[in-house]
Amino acid sequence: MDIMTDHENPASTGEDNALPTRSGFVALIGPTNAGKSTLVNRLVGAKVSIVSHKVQTTRAVMRGIAIHDNAQIVFMDTPGIFKPRRRLDRAMVTSAWGGAKDADLILLLIDSERGLKGDAEAILEGLKDAPQKKILCLNKIDQVKREDLLKLAAAANEMVAFDRTFMISATNGSGCEDLMNYLAAELPEGPWYYPEDQISDLPMRQLAAEITREKLFLRLHQELPYASHVETEKWEERKDGSVRIEQVIYVERDSQKKIALGKNGDAIKAISTASRKELSEILEQPVHLFLFVKVRENWGDDPERFREMGLEFPRG
Repeated sequence: MDIMTDHENPASTGEDNALPTRSGFVALIGPTNAGKSTLVNRLVGAKVSIVSHKVQTTRAVMRGIAIHDNAQIVFMDTPGIFKPRRRLDRAMVTSAWGGAKDADLILLLIDSERGLKGDAEAILEGLKDAPQKKILCLNKIDQVKREDLLKLAAAANEMVAFDRTFMISATNGSGCEDLMNYLAAELPEGPWYYPEDQISDLPMRQLAAEITREKLFLRLHQELPYASHVETEKWEERKDGSVRIEQVIYVERDSQKKIALGKNGDAIKAISTASRKELSEILEQPVHLFLFVKVRENWGDDPERFREMGLEFPRG
């Protein structure tokens, strides 16, 4: 049996014997619900971003970190770009474009079923002058005819000169290996930014809040609008190896509090159970999760809440 020492093991130093290490940032942008968070979670191989069939679920730029061959690829999963109406909307869209500006490569993800309708066209217009290499990814290809995909790729490339176009399915992984090979080869040479086993730069307290917020959406996507926000208030590591987490779900009105609690507390119990299960898997330790629902009127205009979400508070 061959034994590899640390000295020989390229993974222990982040180096490959034959190839120099590469690292860099890839901004993932696109309209809301194009599948960005699903793709980041697929490429990183772990739950990093909130995934829900409700639009606008990613609020701040989340970073998911993937290792592929000799490259460390830091995906910046930005909020979906859409026409902003509220102050929170404006902050999310500003955050998304800011993420793109800071990246080495820009990856535009388009929902193949929806095509270039609505926000996609406006995003293409905004990308024209970006100096970075631009990659087009057509997602959900398993649900669209091949000739329609080719037409969509041609139309998008007419508007913006993309360096490469990929056709993928974030859900089943089709085409994702080719995409990763390309990204790994295109990033600049240099040392890795993060330790090898780190999958996100999101603080664990914030990731825990995101997971509970996802469960809230999945359970109450019809009744509860975007007037909700989750914060992790207490995080206590216990001697028995478990962790006690206390979180608050903020809503804007008493009527929304009743919805979040549910009849006989059914909704909050289901949300808590689902969130606790996923958190236990991610943390690899038992989790005692306690959820509270509080009314805070106009939290969407409170700068402190924006800071919690990692967003700039838009003035005016």
